[in-house]
Amino acid sequence: MYEFLPEAVRLGLEEARKAALKRKDRLSVHDGEDTYRIRRFWDGGFALDLDGSDRLRGHVDIYDGPKHLYQCLVVSSVAEDNERVFEFKWLRPVTDRPAADYETPEFAPAGLLER
Repeated sequence: MYEFLPEAVRLGLEEARKAALKRKDRLSVHDGEDTYRIRRFWDGGFALDLDGSDRLRGHVDIYDGPKHLYQCLVVSSVAEDNERVFEFKWLRPVTDRPAADYETPEFAPAGLLER
């Protein structure tokens, strides 16, 4: 893709890409004890580096730094260029409270004041 650029420019672009991937606020996939940096993320899947990501399958968690964003079910993967592209069956956001077993009223008091 960058064959028409001089060698120094191509090396500079590659170094800039690698530096951007190493930022701490990037998305990552956690599979048990294993952690993989996400290169690209879209509605139907995500892409990781090709090296070492071939065994990723099943239920995984997606983080943005320390913040837990999603849980998803990875169902397939394909190797393309320098990355492995994964597709997921479902993607669910993680909430900070349990699901309610009842409907909450539109107006609810903030608390109970005792006498």
